[in-house]
Amino acid sequence: MPERNHKKIPTSLNQQPLANFKVGVDNVIFSVDTAQNRLLVLLIMRQQEPFLNSWSLPGTLVREGESLENAAYRIMAEKIKVKNLYLEQLYTFGWPERDPQENTGSYGVRYLSVSYFALVRFEEAELIADKVNGIAWYPVKEVPQLAFDHNEILAYGHRRLRNKLEYSPVAFDVLPSNFTLNDLYQLYTTVLGDNFADYSNFRARLLKLGFLADTGIKVSRGAGRPASLYKFDADAFAPFKDKPLVFI
Repeated sequence: MPERNHKKIPTSLNQQPLANFKVGVDNVIFSVDTAQNRLLVLLIMRQQEPFLNSWSLPGTLVREGESLENAAYRIMAEKIKVKNLYLEQLYTFGWPERDPQENTGSYGVRYLSVSYFALVRFEEAELIADKVNGIAWYPVKEVPQLAFDHNEILAYGHRRLRNKLEYSPVAFDVLPSNFTLNDLYQLYTTVLGDNFADYSNFRARLLKLGFLADTGIKVSRGAGRPASLYKFDADAFAPFKDKPLVFI
């Protein structure tokens, strides 16, 4: 959970009118650059107040008749072209005065953000810049001060991503259908760090669990021995669903 102080609700709030909300969606879009061992996040330069010329997460207000998930996918489609991705609802951020546009009067508007996080491969993600002035992949470790509460949303998304990789097959939604074990290992080390497991133990554990199927195809990369291509077997993974620390 985001680190917020939860105080007892004052009795006086029971007399206040119901809040008037506008609902937005903010996406934490991560990409994994395995070539340079970097976890990146997509940022947008704001072109209007508040926070003019500040970096922010890609976001939008939800349109009439539009679902939250469709709004999240719309953000993705407007910013990047990608074939393989993972998208999941993250958290709802809605404490008072999180947006400077909020009028604190009796009939003011509250801005509620339903956040999503996405994971894509850096090599596959093509930025759409024709209608966007200021869009860039930033290393997560080098992100500047963002608009609104977007640093907090990003931090929460980063924690969720790390946790998801430990117990779910999210990585296989991003990788091609056929991949080498080194491809998979590089994705994990980029997100979790070089010390999460050595390659030999990682390889032995995954093959023992039995939800990676050898395709019988080998590929040559560089001067080393040809590497086997594997694919994810969802049926074989089913017994491991919801069990912690499956992958590491």
